[in-house]
Amino acid sequence: YFLSHVPITALFDLQPLLPAGLPPRALTDLLQQYATAFRDPLMLQPPEWFKAFIYCEAFFQLPFFPVAAYAFLKGGCRWIRTPAIIYSTHVATTLFAILAHILFHDFSKSEHAGPQTLRERLVLLSIYLPYLLIPLLILFTMLCNPHYKHVEKRKRK
Repeated sequence: YFLSHVPITALFDLQPLLPAGLPPRALTDLLQQYATAFRDPLMLQPPEWFKAFIYCEAFFQLPFFPVAAYAFLKGGCRWIRTPAIIYSTHVATTLFAILAHILFHDFSKSEHAGPQTLRERLVLLSIYLPYLLIPLLILFTMLCNPHYKHVEKRKRK
């Protein structure tokens, strides 16, 4: 999950924050094709609140991805518990707002085509939903797995 998120974030998710012409044409075309196929105007013309989430992804989540990938691939790293709890609660909170927007926003006035029917909304929702479910599973693991709940006693001098 974390390793796959690095290129997705770097190549696609951050594009709305970059000046026009900076990302390679092939990447902007791919993002345009995605947004058209799945009727996702958030990625082409993000509202300010969505841009704030992208900034969080750039400056908070992106640096965390390699750290988390290392900790979970290595295994046994109890120190990842608190950072993983912070990450997963942050992401779940932002995704809740995004999913609510997809379900309830009136996209009829959007410059770029947004979902109009319930089916289109559910298809777009299905793209974003794993990014809510996986952090919730991480949170559940960090809070409930006895391996991560164990606190080592420090030696007294």
